[in-house]
Amino acid sequence: MAESAKTDKKAVRFFDGVKAEFKKISWPDKDSLLKQSVAVVVISLVVGAIITVLDFGLQYGVDFITTLKF
Repeated sequence: MAESAKTDKKAVRFFDGVKAEFKKISWPDKDSLLKQSVAVVVISLVVGAIITVLDFGLQYGVDFITTLKF
């Protein structure tokens, strides 16, 4: 039983610490959150398009090289 009481006290202290840290968080306002979210989506789409182009280009290059006959 003593082990359980120690574990419970540690858990309570841990969650008290988590609660204190959450109070320190500076949450962004709605406008800032929207701008940052749009930036993340746009950058993700651009990087995805670049990777797609590179993938098709490399695939074409490898196919071209492997079908060469000497």
